[in-house]
Amino acid sequence: MTKKYLVNEDLVGKRIDQALSILSGKSRSFIKEQIDLNQVLVNNKVIKASYKVDLNDEIILNYEEEKPLELKPKDLNLDIIYEDNDLAVINKPKGLVVHPAPGHYDDTLVSGLLYSLDKLSGINGVIRPGIVHRIDKDTSGLLVVAKNDETHNFLTNLLKTHSIKRKYLAIAIGHFKEKKFTINMPIKRSSIDRKKMCCNEGGKEAITHVKVVKEFKNNSLIECELETGRTHQIRVHLSYLNHPLLGDPLYGPKKVYGTIGQYLHAYELSFVHPRTNKLMIFTCPLPKYFEDEIIKENGA
Repeated sequence: MTKKYLVNEDLVGKRIDQALSILSGKSRSFIKEQIDLNQVLVNNKVIKASYKVDLNDEIILNYEEEKPLELKPKDLNLDIIYEDNDLAVINKPKGLVVHPAPGHYDDTLVSGLLYSLDKLSGINGVIRPGIVHRIDKDTSGLLVVAKNDETHNFLTNLLKTHSIKRKYLAIAIGHFKEKKFTINMPIKRSSIDRKKMCCNEGGKEAITHVKVVKEFKNNSLIECELETGRTHQIRVHLSYLNHPLLGDPLYGPKKVYGTIGQYLHAYELSFVHPRTNKLMIFTCPLPKYFEDEIIKENGA
């Protein structure tokens, strides 16, 4: 759907997200999301959310018609590696979106959770029940799901205090000078391509610990441990070092290797259980596509 608006005197000087929210009746968070997706134009030009409108500016808003979202449970044969009355740990397959979003309303991890688990926390509403943290569609591996609000709040606080440990295995392009190092570089959304994130001093703190596990002829198998959890953090940090993940269609080279996305797998997850206060450590093996690539790299 496309809507056009004209800025009147009462709105002059207001930020575009605030002005358009008033004109359209949509929430500012919705407007910001559309700006990030380059779906808002002012005088036929893409703008930033900080843009301040002027008299008679023509604003064009493009968005998908909102429809009542009815999440339906679906048997996705989820790999639930642990479950109790408070939480569950899932080994998410590559290619599965975690929660509904524009363009991905059906067949998400949430649909599978609604089918497989008897209850989920309601803190994140009907679209993201139980979801404490997420991993990208084309990243495989572990994530924890809350089955009640008390557990959800506990786990969210652990995330905020960097007390949930998350380790990934990845294949990065090229070789590293150091075998063990830390990337401490803030991340924010790119002003050039709103679908991407970028390293920028004006962004939010982002820390990734990297260890080289094995070097192949042209690439490296690495372990990455997240201290923070920014959007696309590992992918952005490695691209910043000119060692993007193999197969990454967004942050990799123009000629992308393969068609299945980045080689990134969340293989270890650890945290203190909210009820027992015991340390829980979970691991899951590399999926076949990843193992096959390692075999191929070893034989190169």
